[in-house]
Amino acid sequence: MGASDLTRLLNEAAAGTPGAAERLLPMIYEELRAMARRQVAQAPATIEPTALVHEAWLRLNDGDAAWDHRGHFFAAAAQAMRRILVERARALRALRRGGGVQPATTPVDELPITIPDPATLLDLEVALRDLETRHPRQARVVLLRYFAGLEMNAIADVLGISLGSVERDWRLARARLARQLGPDR
Repeated sequence: MGASDLTRLLNEAAAGTPGAAERLLPMIYEELRAMARRQVAQAPATIEPTALVHEAWLRLNDGDAAWDHRGHFFAAAAQAMRRILVERARALRALRRGGGVQPATTPVDELPITIPDPATLLDLEVALRDLETRHPRQARVVLLRYFAGLEMNAIADVLGISLGSVERDWRLARARLARQLGPDR
């Protein structure tokens, strides 16, 4: 099945066409699991990759979304997974309620990184939301590179910009996140 067929099937699934989601999931499942494994590695003990894929899949199919192409779908999937992990980290932090949880330091300039503590994931989420507000394209590059695991060329294709612009946005975003996350980075 070609890229245009996949896009058509993605849009049919998003539109609720009977049987489209059932045909689509086997085609994209392994890529979604790979994304989930990367994200779960950053937030261990919050959710299993399979559960993350299934929850993200439910969220992606629960709206009026339409995807322009494969990269657009996987960016939406990465965003859904990120939100799920942040929600779980917040719930875990609420359970601890001041139980000595201190913000951990995360070397953002060495992304991809491992986030061993949900508090760190929450700190990163706050920094990313600020980046999304001030520099939306840089935030999209971080989402696609860090959370979706796309290569720089693929990010350029998804965003419709040059490879040089993607590389520049990646460097600037990493620097801004490092500065916002703390002086120890």
